[in-house]
Amino acid sequence: MVTVPKDMAKALNEGGYFLDDDDEVSDAKLTIAYNEFRHREKIEGSEKVKQSWRMKERMKTVSVALVLCLNVGVDPPDVVKTSPCARLECWIDPLAQSPQKALEAIGKNLQTQYERWQPRARYKQTLDPTVEEVKKLCTSLRRNAKEERVLFHYNGHGVPKPTVNGEIWVFNKSYTQYIPLSIYDLQTWMGSPSIYVYDCSHAGIIVELFKTFSIQRDQEAAAVNGKSHTAANGPSARHCIQLAACGPSELLPMNPELPADLFTSCLTTPIKIALIWYVLQNTSRLVPGLTQDMVDKVPGLLNDRRTMLGELNWIFTAITDTIAWNTLPRDLFQKLFRQDLLVASLFRNFLLAERIMRSYNCTPISSPKLPPTYQHPMWQAWDLALDLCLRQLPRLLEDDSAVFQHSPFFTEQLTAFDVWLKYGDESRAPPEQLPIVLQVLLSQVHRLRALELLGRFLDLGPWAVSLALSVGIFPYVLKLLQSNARELRPLLVFIWAKILSVDSSCQGDLVKDNGHKYFLNVLGDPYMPSKQKTMAVFVLAMMVSGYKQGQEAALQGNVISICLEQLADSSALLRQWLALCLAKVWTNFDSARWCGVRDSAHEKMYKLLNDPEPEVRAAAVYALGMFISNVSEKSDHANSIDLAVGMRLIPVASDGCPLVRKELVVAYSGLILHFETQFVVAASQQMEEEKQRERTVAVVTGEASGGWSLVSPGSPASSRDILSMGMAGVVPAPPPLPHHFMASSMENLAHLELPSPASSRIPRAMSTSAISAAGHMSNNVYSNVWKVLLQLAVDPEHFVAEMAKNLVKLVRKKAQMLDITTPRGRPVSQSSGVSTSAPSSPSNKSFMTSVGTPPSGTLSGIMEESAEHRRQSPARSTPLTSNPTSPFTHSAQFPRSRKMFDRGPSLSEDKDDDNVPNNLPPRLTTETDFFGWSCKHFVQPINRLSEEEDPESDVFMERKFRFNRNNSVRLEAKEEQSRAGFNRLDNEIFVNRNVGIPSVITFHPYQSELAVADKDGISFWDWEQGPKVGYLVNGNPRHTKISTLEYLNAHDNTLLLCGSDDGCVRLWRNYVGEDVSPDLVSAFQAVSEMLPLTRGSGLVTNWEQHTGSLLASGDVRFIRVWDTHKELKVQDIPTGADSCVTCLASDMSGRSLLIAGCGDGSVRLFDRRLAPTECRVMTLREHGRWIVKVHLQKGPEGKIVTASNAGDLRFWDPRFTESVRSLSLQSSFTSVDIHPRADVLACGSLNQYIGVYNQSGDSLSTIKYHDGFIGQRIGTITSLAFHPYKVKLAAGSTDSYISIYSTAMKRS
Repeated sequence: MVTVPKDMAKALNEGGYFLDDDDEVSDAKLTIAYNEFRHREKIEGSEKVKQSWRMKERMKTVSVALVLCLNVGVDPPDVVKTSPCARLECWIDPLAQSPQKALEAIGKNLQTQYERWQPRARYKQTLDPTVEEVKKLCTSLRRNAKEERVLFHYNGHGVPKPTVNGEIWVFNKSYTQYIPLSIYDLQTWMGSPSIYVYDCSHAGIIVELFKTFSIQRDQEAAAVNGKSHTAANGPSARHCIQLAACGPSELLPMNPELPADLFTSCLTTPIKIALIWYVLQNTSRLVPGLTQDMVDKVPGLLNDRRTMLGELNWIFTAITDTIAWNTLPRDLFQKLFRQDLLVASLFRNFLLAERIMRSYNCTPISSPKLPPTYQHPMWQAWDLALDLCLRQLPRLLEDDSAVFQHSPFFTEQLTAFDVWLKYGDESRAPPEQLPIVLQVLLSQVHRLRALELLGRFLDLGPWAVSLALSVGIFPYVLKLLQSNARELRPLLVFIWAKILSVDSSCQGDLVKDNGHKYFLNVLGDPYMPSKQKTMAVFVLAMMVSGYKQGQEAALQGNVISICLEQLADSSALLRQWLALCLAKVWTNFDSARWCGVRDSAHEKMYKLLNDPEPEVRAAAVYALGMFISNVSEKSDHANSIDLAVGMRLIPVASDGCPLVRKELVVAYSGLILHFETQFVVAASQQMEEEKQRERTVAVVTGEASGGWSLVSPGSPASSRDILSMGMAGVVPAPPPLPHHFMASSMENLAHLELPSPASSRIPRAMSTSAISAAGHMSNNVYSNVWKVLLQLAVDPEHFVAEMAKNLVKLVRKKAQMLDITTPRGRPVSQSSGVSTSAPSSPSNKSFMTSVGTPPSGTLSGIMEESAEHRRQSPARSTPLTSNPTSPFTHSAQFPRSRKMFDRGPSLSEDKDDDNVPNNLPPRLTTETDFFGWSCKHFVQPINRLSEEEDPESDVFMERKFRFNRNNSVRLEAKEEQSRAGFNRLDNEIFVNRNVGIPSVITFHPYQSELAVADKDGISFWDWEQGPKVGYLVNGNPRHTKISTLEYLNAHDNTLLLCGSDDGCVRLWRNYVGEDVSPDLVSAFQAVSEMLPLTRGSGLVTNWEQHTGSLLASGDVRFIRVWDTHKELKVQDIPTGADSCVTCLASDMSGRSLLIAGCGDGSVRLFDRRLAPTECRVMTLREHGRWIVKVHLQKGPEGKIVTASNAGDLRFWDPRFTESVRSLSLQSSFTSVDIHPRADVLACGSLNQYIGVYNQSGDSLSTIKYHDGFIGQRIGTITSLAFHPYKVKLAAGSTDSYISIYSTAMKRS
């Protein structure tokens, strides 16, 4: 007896090999395959929401007219004043000095008060004016202001109240009469945009009549101009703002403790009047001894936030902003509080005026009208802030050394915001404190915490970003980019990533303020974590995306070299965004491309093509595609680089992720666009080769011992003969290019200066051998890229195939035109004028370019050749053919009908092409939304727990339910398993007729679901209840069939893997249900180069849930191991057999042992830890025929069980090469299955029965008939499958019936 090698013994004994997988890993710890965002959602960007925060037109109030009608010392006749009465005007007592001096002082003070809010405006006063003076002032200011805003402030305390006809009063020149001034005329002089402030009794009348006059003016203009809008010089109510001190029938307050111009005082000196009003209210009792004289002496400056007065002003601004933002509609808030600094200040102060004047039975009015705000809860916070500040006032006034204790207002508001963040979401009201956070950003004391809370808020979603932008956060965070504080970097980078993910229009502001330098510094900082670098490079990518000025600024900042230095970072997301940023930098930007060439950017990007993360690989292909897709004129050096990149992208076609293959098609579309002529020639040659092959049919001369067909070249045959053999239209798959050959090809291309077709001159430095090599290499590039496109045109993923088909159709249509215009009898090569011997300058014309008179070497020149030439040579020339040597020479002529390099989509199949003129192919448009989809990572919450991890989410609860259900199923099945070895298994609990002959049957481990595959689709049955619950069309090509089914992630969200005998694998989600449509999660070519057999096994798979590995083999000479998390091929293990692999089994725990049954009767054992050439550690050869089943028993004494179709069953100790026991159960097997956890196995026979045995060889049941009084005889068994846990056996037969058998039911 031969002993096992030491490596094999080690593989069996390490890591608890014989442990049951149920005991080893719980459901919660099992890996979940194909559950990333790329699998669960469409690859498309987030829906762009139109942002309204950025004002379309910024305005400034550039001119201010101060019109004071006081007539000091003379009261108007229609007002009876109290005694004593309010007298102060602009905090000046007009009776304390001569009338003229008092008037001038009041005017000067009013201008000073306004200059506090808008110091750069042009101020003009007119004191006790006439109508002409007012007209002259208004027209002059409007003329100078042009399209900007003009403010008209009217104080009418010394004239009568406004009239019901819409007139205010001024004086005559001698001040002996009051002269009416019509608001209609005032509108004409002021124009628009304008703002009016009316401080007089009955001011509300003016507001109402102003609107009436505006409507009248609009109607007059419409009648004159025939338009609905106003005349050019007429005002519109939309652009005019009015603030009135009281209602239409109200008088101004006359309280002697208040100023006479209370409304003006509220608008221009809000803190001062607020302190005085505080003293006059009962709330001042909290600060005993406080007097009006004391509040006049509050220390500090309004613009110094470190002082009491400055802090009160800061708090007041924050509170009024907050009240307005929480009360007003968003568009009105933007117009009044963010468009114009002076208007914003006046309206903030207007909120205070409403609160104070309402307490004196006066209601200030505005147009546009504001909702009442005088009872807003934030006013209580203002009162509290006043209490806390003024309580310190007596001490500060008495002791100059006393220190002012700052208010806790902002700290408390940030705490309130923090509380909201813990429980807030989009469905709740927005946080009231958001405008306060904006104000806090101005303070270094609170800035860090405010930025942290702001970042958390923005992370809630796009709606939160829109709210923050609407409140006015943008100028503040833009200004903060000038800060050098390192502690702010992570927060600012996060905030900017969130902003740009929602509103990419901010890229212009970044470039204008040189903000991009901040992110370049973050990206180049070696001490910055990868997460922050990722967000920084995202910001840079968004800045350069489609924005030439951004590309130029980034290039000047050395963004390419900085990004290239980071490509080896451990963070996959950073690597992905580095590639995407580079792609956006050099998209349609030659300077960046050549900078990348100098830095060998494309060569450094090649490493990412084998990255373990599919998104990184896709980003690398995307970047290289942009690299070769520049639309400007290119030199021969540039062309050689493009072709070298194209060659390096060829292996990407076999990537397991559709996301990567989609980007490959897009990349190649750019290559085809530039080298259109050369690809058309390559396609034409390939079509000629196919026609030649169709005329020749290979002849089968014998069969190898393992079942391979031996073929030899034959003679021409008709298409009917080819069809009769099932090989119509078959194109043999050329072998993959060796890596060293590809590398040398690119190396040669990169160093050759190649001539363009328009020039017949050959560089003198090039030898004849060099020219010949250049021609061979370039021709090799075009033909190999073309073959890759043909492969992608029949990709199992629909979107990849459709994009590639469109490219193939365009090129083939041109190739057909070339075939028509080229004289017969002339080779399509040098003599036709099309140079295929060098990577010539690309055709820079689009596919829509009209035919002109190009050089004879171009495709258009060939198309113009006369029909007379074509008639002279009726015989078709023999095309230039290349005969690639296949490693499988005895079977290369008989691949399956669905091949990697077949002829691609037939032009006759697409009826839409009939509508396209032959000389005008459709425009090339091939693109994906991969970049937009990648941006969604930053749009969605980043720092939140995922739903799978959040204990309160529905998803978490559903998972918990599924895990409990799984555990119950396993526990209930244990009793059945213990009785299975000595109980009958012939109780037919389910029988039904399938739509087709079952080829594969499999149970869902935890649901009452049975999947039954026929040739083209899968039926799903509820085997407990009986009905058919769905049918899935797999979409595999004609002449192929489904040969394998696997349930992935059965413990959680189940996916169904369907493999067909063309080597393709498709994974489906939502495959059962009335209201859901099947979702193709992924699809890829698990095994290529499927070799033909007289009897083939198709595709054979084995799924390892614990490791996420998929083992695939079949009609090939290797076993391919796929890592489904990386979606990459891990290794190819040569079987060393001259036959197909018929079944696979693997060690779920040790993760190294692999068992393959072969068509020649051998069983081969592999240790995956060893090198591919050394990993086959044992070959078991006691079977003489086709292996139908290999099984690895569980437990410490687990044996390998094998069965062949000769009817023998053998048990093997994995340490030895000879079987320890053998059973001859039947004369032949069609199908065998062994229960993975119970002592029972089933064998299907050609003689229409099923034998059920235990593993000792005892017969438990023999099933020949269906249940019933006159039971029908079962058909020949095609498929058998045990339930993974329960002792249930499913059987499919050639009569399309499927049955499920169980042990006898327990009697109650």
